[in-house]
Amino acid sequence: MNQIPYAVVKLARDSQRPTGLDYIQNIFADFIELHGDRRYADDPAIVGGLARLQDRYVTVIAMEKGHTAKQRSCRNFGAPHPEGYRKALRLMKQAEKFGRPVICFVDTSGASCGIGAEERGQGQAIAENLMELSTLCVPVISILIGEGGSGGALALAVADRVWMLSNAVYSVISPEGCASILWKDSKKAEEAAACLKLTAGDALRLGIIERILPETELGEKPFYDRIRRALAEELEALEKDPDLVPKRYDRFRRIGQVKERT
Repeated sequence: MNQIPYAVVKLARDSQRPTGLDYIQNIFADFIELHGDRRYADDPAIVGGLARLQDRYVTVIAMEKGHTAKQRSCRNFGAPHPEGYRKALRLMKQAEKFGRPVICFVDTSGASCGIGAEERGQGQAIAENLMELSTLCVPVISILIGEGGSGGALALAVADRVWMLSNAVYSVISPEGCASILWKDSKKAEEAAACLKLTAGDALRLGIIERILPETELGEKPFYDRIRRALAEELEALEKDPDLVPKRYDRFRRIGQVKERT
């Protein structure tokens, strides 16, 4: 898959791409949204609740950006606050209690980095999600549907299976942020994107994801039907695996390992 990285970044950021709520509404039935982290507030940048996937009940959690300028402002442009991550973790622990699989849709340029978010423990909230997700005793599947930015994305992506849409991106930092740090010039974002190895093809080659989902008929019924079937098939296999937690641990421990040449 030969892709121009920064062109893929632009596609991943397109306001007309399906958002988390679009996936929830078109893939699942009987969705009941649950609100709040039981500590501070409800965060509209993360939507989550109970739903039915074919004949299986699941917990579904999605980062939501919105499409219009008003929607994006309301959703904080998909940049979750600490209460969003705590809400997501509350729903994941609830899913574990009742034996429901967890499905996450990831789409964020990064966690909110405002003063309020830092005062309310943004770093701790993300770290707690990483720790708790690594030991969750139910199947977890995460799909990157647009941007996957840094720890803000990883907080919902410590999963048994991580998939990406073909024009999604996954990176430790945005190309603009990387260029500003390395060259003190955000206009070199295109060059930075090429260095970051952030496309779905790169992630698959590096063992960061298991599957690339093609965007044929993106946003149309056949597109959502394919994802629904893929999720149902994968969950059926994962639910039969008695070693989910150690395999999930091993999966992430393998990332970044380097073999020395002999």
